[in-house]
Amino acid sequence: MNIANLLRRSALTFKDFPALAHGTNITATYEEFQAKVSSLARALRTHYHLNEGDRVALIMSNHPEYWISLFAVWHAGLVAVPVNAKLHISEFQYILENSDSHVCIATDKHAKQLQTLEQKLIVINISDPEYGSLFSHDPMEMVPRAPDDLAWLFYTSGTTGKPKGAMLSHRNLLCAVTSYFSDVASINPGDAVIHSAPQTHGSGLYGLPLVAKGGIQVTPLSGGFEPAETFDLIQHYPGSCFFFAPTMIHRLINSPALESANLQNLKLIVYGGGPMYEAEIRKALDAIGPKFCQIYGQGEAPMTITALSQWELAHNTSHPKRSERLASVGAERTDVEVRIVDKNGHEVSDGEVGEITVRGDVVMLGYWKNPKATRETIRNGWLYTGDMGSRDEDGFITLKDRSKDLIISGGTNIYPREIEEVLLTHPAIDEVSVVGRAHEEWGEEVVAFISFKPDATATAEDLDEFCLQKMARFKRPKEYVFKDELPKNNYGKILKTELRKEL
Repeated sequence: MNIANLLRRSALTFKDFPALAHGTNITATYEEFQAKVSSLARALRTHYHLNEGDRVALIMSNHPEYWISLFAVWHAGLVAVPVNAKLHISEFQYILENSDSHVCIATDKHAKQLQTLEQKLIVINISDPEYGSLFSHDPMEMVPRAPDDLAWLFYTSGTTGKPKGAMLSHRNLLCAVTSYFSDVASINPGDAVIHSAPQTHGSGLYGLPLVAKGGIQVTPLSGGFEPAETFDLIQHYPGSCFFFAPTMIHRLINSPALESANLQNLKLIVYGGGPMYEAEIRKALDAIGPKFCQIYGQGEAPMTITALSQWELAHNTSHPKRSERLASVGAERTDVEVRIVDKNGHEVSDGEVGEITVRGDVVMLGYWKNPKATRETIRNGWLYTGDMGSRDEDGFITLKDRSKDLIISGGTNIYPREIEEVLLTHPAIDEVSVVGRAHEEWGEEVVAFISFKPDATATAEDLDEFCLQKMARFKRPKEYVFKDELPKNNYGKILKTELRKEL
């Protein structure tokens, strides 16, 4: 099934319902959304002479036209290559060349950047009159696609080298949509997903269930995340849903605008894409209420490995393992199997740490033009995530760290996340990231990078004493590095690679 069928069906059932919005302005109903998609699809196939399976890049700031472009690409039987608009021009160039994308739809700022590239590339600027003329083409029928036909090339964030293109099929995307309904939330017609995070990443993937059920895709006028604007949009749209990185929740609950915010319309904040520490989710629940669900996934298994449900976070508050569950990423989702294995691929016992592997219809086809990386990552049908974790006897999985972030000191494994969890309970600390530094005698030693809350501070001696009260001596940091702000990538993840470079 072509994933564009989600829109075709909703355009029949919810034709007069609002589908796209920019700020508080509705820009298209579902009937209008579908009409634009089918005309743009015709233009891509005839005006730009594209054939089935050709790649079309989308380099766009968050904008309603992103959704029209994305579904037009699928409707026409083409492959979408959504690219994070915050990347550097050299990264754009690499992804365009690697994906063999010769047509790119772009917002005005990025279209002008792309014109400087010395490569064969047709750039469609959504601000140019030529773009508007494309909708005068006759509508075309949706092109049938097989379940394993390529739909989306998802490029990894590339913090440790060149990004790889995870090949996501129509089956993969449909599986991610149905898993949302199974394990995350139900959607009612008229509910809204507010895209404060990049539409080319998790927020966009979580827009698909809204298309399937007649919801509204809302793009903030700022194009990104501003807490005050977020609160205003929540007040305007009943059934407001979000996908947030944990750093965005941190900013939201610490915003002065929260004091006067009306959150009656807030339905759900799904968070993922980085570690959410127990102390932080407790603060968020206290500040906003029982409106959260956590997911754990990767671009290679889009958003679908485990979930910590809204019920678990909001209602199962008296469970004797409440603390451990808040620090976990939940249990495996309905549509996948999860195993935790040792370095030889053998499943470990409950409570033991190993690499998280996953199998199911949501797992990618492989990496684009990279069979070596595909063989290393998918073995005997299992996706090896590179994440280390353990599972308790109830099936709840707790992440330890990426395998490359593990610190081995004196032959003992130290998991940075355990130390970060402790330090974040210190009243002066705002953010923390722990990395290993080479040590001649011990192999590695622990270093903690820390930023403080406004008007708060602590000395290294204070933090040493604090850690010794809460963890084994060998785990405590041997050095504390204080910074105004920790470096992050375009998805809000703290860049341990940059911190290691500083060492």
